[in-house]
Amino acid sequence: MDNNVKKESEIHEKRWAIVSLASIPLIMTLGNSMLIPVLPLMEDELGISKLQSSLIITVYSIVAIFLIPIAGFLSDRYGRKIVIIPSLLLSGVGGLISGYAAWKMKDAYLVILLGRVLQGIGVSGTAPIVLPLVGDMFRREKDVSATLGLVETSNTFGKVLSPILGSLLASIVWFIPFFSIPIFCLISAILVLILVKKPKHDKKGPKFPEFWKNTKKTFHTHGGWLLSVFAIGAILMFILFGILFYLASVLEDMYHVKGIRKGLYLAGPLAALCFTSYLTGKGIKDNLVKMKWITFTGIIVTASAVAAVQFSNQFLYLLSVFLICGIGIGAGLPCLDALITESVSKGVRGTITCIYSSARYMGVAAGPPITALLMDRDIIWMVITMVVLALISAFLALKVIKPQESSEPATTLFMKQK
Repeated sequence: MDNNVKKESEIHEKRWAIVSLASIPLIMTLGNSMLIPVLPLMEDELGISKLQSSLIITVYSIVAIFLIPIAGFLSDRYGRKIVIIPSLLLSGVGGLISGYAAWKMKDAYLVILLGRVLQGIGVSGTAPIVLPLVGDMFRREKDVSATLGLVETSNTFGKVLSPILGSLLASIVWFIPFFSIPIFCLISAILVLILVKKPKHDKKGPKFPEFWKNTKKTFHTHGGWLLSVFAIGAILMFILFGILFYLASVLEDMYHVKGIRKGLYLAGPLAALCFTSYLTGKGIKDNLVKMKWITFTGIIVTASAVAAVQFSNQFLYLLSVFLICGIGIGAGLPCLDALITESVSKGVRGTITCIYSSARYMGVAAGPPITALLMDRDIIWMVITMVVLALISAFLALKVIKPQESSEPATTLFMKQK
């Protein structure tokens, strides 16, 4: 078979492996975002404050922040599947513990948090490892970009589905969303075990001293733009989870929208994010310059939408504004994924992409509690904070990320940072 034909058929041949990998960010997103519309109900059932309920989301992310880079090193050293499958199972155990505590225990809050900590440990070795694994699977960078677009779309589809599914399950019994997590994790673990094959010519990664040397070299060469991408990813996720928390609270407190209706309204902006991520992943191919400008434009759209929140709290107006916000964030995320994955060598790809994932989880962790605190003061403080952060990330995208027009491989396309 001709070499080009072989390359063209790679995505088709590995379509089921792609489906199994795409299930991981979908399920990990469900494990977190599914609880957002249920938080006001949890406050009533557990007798906790808005800030305490936000910690049910936050502790999951805080644990992941610190453990994701370790999982990245282990995946570089020993293999991606060896890390992913046990991590999925551990995340399922965490869901069981939280669900059992909510079901059977009188003072369940702290044990629910413990279960969420275990889920956070599990998530550190799952979705973040998917990015480098996709980079390992394909020879052509445009196949990597297209697949990463699908993975990011799966992630955002999880965000679309999660408020609907969370509201639906909680309408039966409020703690059932916790019990759904282990079922999803088990399904995903089986899919990965059966359908994802170890890449050919895959070698054991370097030992820690060599790995550390390679990582330092990568940051010495690409540190400026890498740190900028990390910061932009964190800011976009902070804004996303902040506005979801805000919208969930406004729908419940101001408009008395509950249950599945609330889930459907929350899904609107997320559906816009999902669709935009899919189109962006298909469109960017391996063009790093295009990735930069789409990211910058998406951030400006996001900042404009957040700034518009202060002008009205009318129901349809807010939904429209957040729909536009979802489009802006959805344009940026696949570009950031591809910039990272296509621009570092395979030996440190797992760790670098995992540090990036840690940065994103910082945004996820900070979004709900900081938004809750800012909402207690005045909505204008929430708007100012998010807009300023968005403008900082736009500046970083414009001034620090500097891909060059070139026919060279992606790993050489970035100007060396001084």
